[in-house]
Amino acid sequence: MNKKPLVSCIVIFFNAGEKFFIEAIESVFAQTYDNWELLLVDDGSTDGSTAIALRYVEKYPEKVRYLEHEHHQNLGMSATRNLGIRNAKGEYIAFLDADDVWLPQKLERQLVIIESHPQAKVVFGSTQFWYSWTGNPEDSKRDCIRELGIPSNGLFHPPKLLVLLLQKKVNTPATCSVLIRRELFQEIGGFEERFRGMYEDQAFFAKVYLKASVFVEANYWDRYRQHPGSSCSIAKTIGQYHPVKKNTSHLAFLNWVAEYLSQENIKNAEVWQALQKGLWPYHHPRLYFLLYPFQRIKSRLYRIERKILPLLARQ
Repeated sequence: MNKKPLVSCIVIFFNAGEKFFIEAIESVFAQTYDNWELLLVDDGSTDGSTAIALRYVEKYPEKVRYLEHEHHQNLGMSATRNLGIRNAKGEYIAFLDADDVWLPQKLERQLVIIESHPQAKVVFGSTQFWYSWTGNPEDSKRDCIRELGIPSNGLFHPPKLLVLLLQKKVNTPATCSVLIRRELFQEIGGFEERFRGMYEDQAFFAKVYLKASVFVEANYWDRYRQHPGSSCSIAKTIGQYHPVKKNTSHLAFLNWVAEYLSQENIKNAEVWQALQKGLWPYHHPRLYFLLYPFQRIKSRLYRIERKILPLLARQ
């Protein structure tokens, strides 16, 4: 790169716990790319997380800033990310949750990619599902790369990825895997604040996929810590979320997509057909119950095909 653009690294946190939070922050300081600012955005923590954030601000005032909602309110993940976005000064924005970590070359490598592809407003890759953080030898065997189901090292133009997302043919990237041009937020707005937890990322990426070109890279540069206290684990436990089966959070997301498409006056037939296909199980629950096993097989075969075809093409 001929220049060193500023990257705003936004870490949102709520009762993050000392070990996880410090490891997340230190993974930003460990970046091989050094022109960044760190925004620690507090969603109303009541444990020692606020004090940890303020210690970093005091120690590194030229690099770290602390933000919180008025009256130290808890407003949810989307509103907290948006607070960080509004205060970001960088040309690029990257997100990291307080219990996850970046690998050291994350910013450096992704900046090279996005600046080499001026059409791309966003770059992301896969994510490591990280179990070995426990130090347990058995957990180290469980570490795995979460495949996105998208051919890598390619540029995708709208609305291709939105159609695939609505059809459940691709996985949503982890928010901590993404690097975004800040200008995109002026075009699409921020995160949807009605989603306080589950599907806040899917709603955001639906907006991205509808309006922006995206580069999907082959590598992963982040570790998504797997533990029972994560928002995803809690949502699964209480029945609000399931990656495949019907659930209330998914229905709320699809209904929001319908509202958003109407609001944006989107006429694309392929997008609307994909949305109607996603809503079909909720409108026809009995038929869905009968067909669900076959749908799982079909979905699995599609993902296997997406993995095998690129390998065959190289031969």
